[in-house]
Amino acid sequence: MRTVYLGTSEFAVAVLERLAASEHRPVLVVTRPDRPRGRGRKVGPPPVAEAAGTLGIELFQPENVNDEDARTRIAEAGPEAVCICAFGALLKEPLLSQHEMLNVHPSLLPRWRGAAPIERAIEAGDEETGVTIMRPTREFDAGPLCLQRAAPIRPDDDYGSLAGRLALLGGELLVETLDTRPTCREQGEEGVTYAFKIEREERRLDPQRMADELERRVRALTPHVGVYVELPSGERLGVRRAGLAPTAELDPGELAVRDGRLLYGAGSGALELLEVQPEGRRPMQAADWLRGHRDRLTEG
Repeated sequence: MRTVYLGTSEFAVAVLERLAASEHRPVLVVTRPDRPRGRGRKVGPPPVAEAAGTLGIELFQPENVNDEDARTRIAEAGPEAVCICAFGALLKEPLLSQHEMLNVHPSLLPRWRGAAPIERAIEAGDEETGVTIMRPTREFDAGPLCLQRAAPIRPDDDYGSLAGRLALLGGELLVETLDTRPTCREQGEEGVTYAFKIEREERRLDPQRMADELERRVRALTPHVGVYVELPSGERLGVRRAGLAPTAELDPGELAVRDGRLLYGAGSGALELLEVQPEGRRPMQAADWLRGHRDRLTEG
């Protein structure tokens, strides 16, 4: 089947690679314009643009995919289906109705409609999630469901590990949908939850929350967003990996050393910080960071 692919993120790269290896290889890849990226904020292409170049697929980067010129360029490619995954911009009419569209969404819709379904599933403590192939409509992630498959969320999963597995599953499910052309069914509203985008203030580990909530947030936002605690000096210490600590009498927000372990007090319980990242430096084991900072923390 002749396809056009819309995608932007690292997650969308794995889906594109699987689609390109099938008989439904895209004739055109559409992604977002180059933007500042990374710590240096140097302008660079999105991950899907780089992947399209490696795969030798024609690339198109419009400022607005809904503009007439962009719609014309997509139509000229003659797609029988437009495949979408993590494109990062809202598709509007008349583009939505001009082509058959299939969207790869990393959740078991209608649970976790929205921008951050993987993060919110981990944060909520869900035991499973999955991938849905659905038809996009004006209402965000509310269109008909074509194919779904569940996947477990492991106790040690962070965003990176879970997103990697779901991206591979998404590619397989998209190709299967194009191969088999299943009948799509309406979603309905029972069981709807919303995966709102990650806000900047969520990166700070709020010490008033329970320790198990904070442990899940660390995993949900690692490694792509990142979380931190505030040191007594006011500096931020990034937290890359954490676990629930044995019972410890710490005030919320208190950083302390107990039996050589770096602990962070929460509203209920405490976290053991296992891997940290000082500002401007690489991640390191908490034990290594402690060697230069033990004198600034309480011990017991």
